[in-house]
Amino acid sequence: MTRAAIALGSNLDDPEAHVKRGFDDIAALPQTRLLARSKLYRTRPMGYADQPDFINACALVETSLAPRTLLNELLAIEKRHGRERTIPNGPRTLDLDIVLYGNERIVEPGLVIPHPRAHEREFVLKPLHDVWPGALA
Repeated sequence: MTRAAIALGSNLDDPEAHVKRGFDDIAALPQTRLLARSKLYRTRPMGYADQPDFINACALVETSLAPRTLLNELLAIEKRHGRERTIPNGPRTLDLDIVLYGNERIVEPGLVIPHPRAHEREFVLKPLHDVWPGALA
C-alpha cells in the first residue's frame, strides 16, 4: 500500500456537496482506504478569475492502485459529477488531482507527481497540511 494525497476542488452546483461526495467516492475506490479528510476551505479562483469561489480540500489515502490507475479512477469520479473541461482553470463541478503518491516522482503524458504547482498553491497546501503535515517540506 502507498500513501497518496488527493486534492479536491469545486465551484459549481453546490460545491460543498460535490467535495463531500468526492470524499465518499474516493473512500469507495477499490484497493484504497481513506485515512483522513481535511477541513473544507473557501478560496478565490486563480488564473481565470471570472468564476465563483472554490471549496477545496484534501484526502489522504492508502492504495495499492498504480498511479495511472488511480488517476483513471479519479477522472471517472469527476465525470460522474458532471465535470466538463471547457475553459482552462475554469469553473468545475469537481476537480481531483493526485498531489503526492508516496515518494514517487512521475513525469508522463497527463500525469505528473508530485503535482507540479502544489507547492505554490495555498488552496492545496493548507488542506494537505491538515492530513499529512510536512509532506511537501
